[in-house]
Amino acid sequence: MENSSPRPALRPTATVNHKHSQKIAIVGAGWAGLSAAICATQAGHQVTLFEASRHWGGRARSLAIQGKNDWVLDNGQHILIGAYHQSLRLMKSVGVQENLALWRLPLQLIKPDGTGLVLKNLPFPLNLLWGIATAKGWRLIDKLRLLQKAFEWQRNTFSCDAHMSVADVCQGLTPTLMQDLIDPLCVAALNTPSEEASGRVFLRVMQDALLGPAGSADLLLPKQDLGQIFPHAAIEWLQSKGVECRLGARIESLQWLENSTPSWQVDGAFFDRVVVATTASEAARLIEPFNATWSAQTQQIEYEAIATVYIQAPEHVQLPHPMMALISNKKAPAQFVFDRGLICKHANTPGLLAFVASAVRESKPVLEDQVMQQAKDLLKTLGHVGHVGHDADQLQLIQTVVEKRATFACTPHLKRPSATPYPSMSVCGDYIEGPYPATLEGAVMSGIQAIQALKKLP
Repeated sequence: MENSSPRPALRPTATVNHKHSQKIAIVGAGWAGLSAAICATQAGHQVTLFEASRHWGGRARSLAIQGKNDWVLDNGQHILIGAYHQSLRLMKSVGVQENLALWRLPLQLIKPDGTGLVLKNLPFPLNLLWGIATAKGWRLIDKLRLLQKAFEWQRNTFSCDAHMSVADVCQGLTPTLMQDLIDPLCVAALNTPSEEASGRVFLRVMQDALLGPAGSADLLLPKQDLGQIFPHAAIEWLQSKGVECRLGARIESLQWLENSTPSWQVDGAFFDRVVVATTASEAARLIEPFNATWSAQTQQIEYEAIATVYIQAPEHVQLPHPMMALISNKKAPAQFVFDRGLICKHANTPGLLAFVASAVRESKPVLEDQVMQQAKDLLKTLGHVGHVGHDADQLQLIQTVVEKRATFACTPHLKRPSATPYPSMSVCGDYIEGPYPATLEGAVMSGIQAIQALKKLP
């Protein structure tokens, strides 16, 4: 990963050139596949989109939960940041209005007792200087060490040796900083504990957030369910452009037509190019006949789970901030809590809290018991500091969503598969070789790159 040289923006091509139009099959309609479909359509290609499941959006989708309120919840609480320029650009291109879809607020890691860090919407280093100067609960030595480390990262162009972990690149920071700042940021961005996570990937995310344009470090919290934020808008836009979008269309195999034009047969139709945008395991199955080495490498990827525990508090309960950081340990697995009633006001779910535990390894019953205790402790703490009353005994578990293969384990020595395993074929997904961890932005960037890669393939 090159951090020292400027990175050209990946821009979906808007110019239509029918002279070079090709028929492209895109297999998989998660955020990566939708990104690829939009990019290919904007370039003037004829696209057919295949999705095996009965919903668009892959893992980042909404779930209908039957109950007295008939909730529509997310399949895991997702966040974006202001540095996700490709995601924001693509959403805008299909008609999504950011101010209606996302709640933008400065990066804040505030704990229930009111301590923590808030970064103002300022360019670097003013954002960091202001945040550190106003951080509550940190000693002077904590603030000085963080300043020293941040400028050390900048001097080193936010790069490090490939073998280094996040704990390695943060060596010298105080235990308070590791607990209050680095550990929550690391699991939020990489979904991997700091002692195991890639320092290089972590620094890339920090670089984009801290050194990008003002607002790059902002949090973007979905005000609507994830299906409305991008997948549904993307499908409507694609269909308006004549793209055939097929739900429930599982592709059993890909047929390569050697020395023929078109080169591929997919689900009985013929195509010049194929983009595989499925999960890593499904991609390995489809591509194994063409590149067994690529498939073997893909199958070796290890995964981390993310759990979202939805808990209903009394309806009058409202957190002082839409997102709050929690002290996390082996008996308290959730790192963050989101006030869904505050964030998603149109959904009319006052008091609904979403607790997120990244890199979770507990069983579901143990996880639920531990998070419920965290919820009780949260309300008791907030009651003490005057934000809400003592309603800790009136909590109801609504739903627990555990994505066992939510993200790849973003470790220093991870070898991610390439995007071009075979002629006239490209692959996209957040697990494909690239600078970002398994995030929505990583998936979107991969989709754009997959279409760009097809131009260079025979």
